[in-house]
This record gives sequence, structure tokens and C-alpha cells, in this order.
Amino acid sequence: MDNGLIPRRYAKALYKFAAEHDKTSVVYDEMKEVVKAFESNPELQKTLANPFVSAEDKSALLKAAAGDKAENDYLGFVKLLLEMKREEFARLIALDFIDLYREENKISQVKITTAAPLPDAEMDKLRAMVAKAFPGRTLEFSNSVNSDLIGGFVIDVDDARMDASISNEIEQLRLNLITK
Repeated sequence: MDNGLIPRRYAKALYKFAAEHDKTSVVYDEMKEVVKAFESNPELQKTLANPFVSAEDKSALLKAAAGDKAENDYLGFVKLLLEMKREEFARLIALDFIDLYREENKISQVKITTAAPLPDAEMDKLRAMVAKAFPGRTLEFSNSVNSDLIGGFVIDVDDARMDASISNEIEQLRLNLITK
């Protein structure tokens, strides 16, 4: 993901700082919480970009975004963002930090979308299949249900996609009929 030069530089600096203190995994968890906070509250971005909101209020919002487990590395980072007037980049920096951490630690995001909820045993089979296809990688799984698939499943691993859905099969048949 390319979020721009400023967020990338801050994310790299934070990653380096966290690595020096052996806290990259802690900061990674905090950054995931920050991203969740922005996703669940779209007004947060507007508030941080508002010049009429005080630095203290912005600091409190960013601290709350990381959850109640925010440690000194993150708190120092928030202080730096406010001093440099870069708080509006907090979400993008968090996203870049997450990307950096995943690159460095060979972590792939796996999203399994099914047409209907699957029993745990079936989900375990799908997870095992993905793990076998991506050896040497740590996998972070998420699941969702999309009835538009009609049946089957779609597995997204980072930028790769395996579409074994009935809706995809129907679309492929339609395209074959059009081209003949």
C-alpha cells in the first residue's frame, strides 16, 4: 500500500525505534487498534485534521485509539506527531507500520469469504490448505460471509485470490458463451 512519503517515513522511524527497544510486536498490536479506531469512527480523521481542536484533545484521542494498553513507545510517538503537526497522518502511518511489520515478519493476511457460515472443521480444512500453499509464512485469518457467492468460497491472501465460488463459475460460463 502506498500512502505517501510522510506516513512511510514516520512509520519507518517508529519501526526502527520500536525495534531498538524490542517492542515491534507491541507497537504492531497498538497500530492495529489505531486502524480499527479509525475504521469504527470516521469522524476521528476529521477531528485530528481540525486546527481548532487542541493538541491535548488530539493527544487524548490518539491515546484512546490505541486502547488502554498503550505503552511508552506509542505515547512518545503521539507526542512527536503533535509536536511536528503530523497528527492528521496517524491512520496512514499506522497502516504503513502494519505493512512494514508484516513484510519484516513474513505475515500474510488471509480473508476467507464463504457463501454461508461453515462448521469449524471445514474452516480448519480451508486454513490448512492455505497454510500448505504458503509455507514459511505466518498467516492472519479473517472470515466473512457473502451470500452473493451462491456457494463455495473465495480466499484472498495478500494480493492473490482463489475464487472457488459458484457465482464465479457462472460468470466464467457467461464469458465463454459470449466469446464463442
